Amino acid sequence: MAIDDTDRRYLARTVDLAEAAVEAGDEPFGSVLVSAEGEVLFEDHNHVSGGDRRQHPEFAITAWAVQHLSPEQRSAATVYTSGEHCAMCAAAHGWVGLGRIVYATSTQQLIGWLGELDAPESPLAPLPIQAVVPSAIVDGPEPSLAERVRQLHARSLGKA
Repeated sequence: MAIDDTDRRYLARTVDLAEAAVEAGDEPFGSVLVSAEGEVLFEDHNHVSGGDRRQHPEFAITAWAVQHLSPEQRSAATVYTSGEHCAMCAAAHGWVGLGRIVYATSTQQLIGWLGELDAPESPLAPLPIQAVVPSAIVDGPEPSLAERVRQLHARSLGKA
């Protein structure tokens, strides 16, 4: 499935959330869970600056979805995110049976930017979502948002 204007609108919101994360002193990641009917069900941004590296918005979405949605509703929902899921978040997504994932920027883009910015290496292998969840329905990246996300990463590292 190709990314359309509706997807771009939700993706823009994820980047707004990523910007809010940077403004709060955190890493620039934001995510939105949308029902099959187009209703925003849950949104969040990264909260890892407190020391708990599990506090990714995609991970928070999985916890919320298990508590509030039936398996059928989870599989029909779409997760929009500013950056492609890490291995931890992809695994959680697969385990709880969420539906389509649409991301603004890819893991490969992020690795390139972080290398250019001399950022510390991640302890996780930079795997694409489908390497972790082969059956996942995934669309991305969205080129129109790449530069904005790259700038947020530079800001979060104090390099902008």
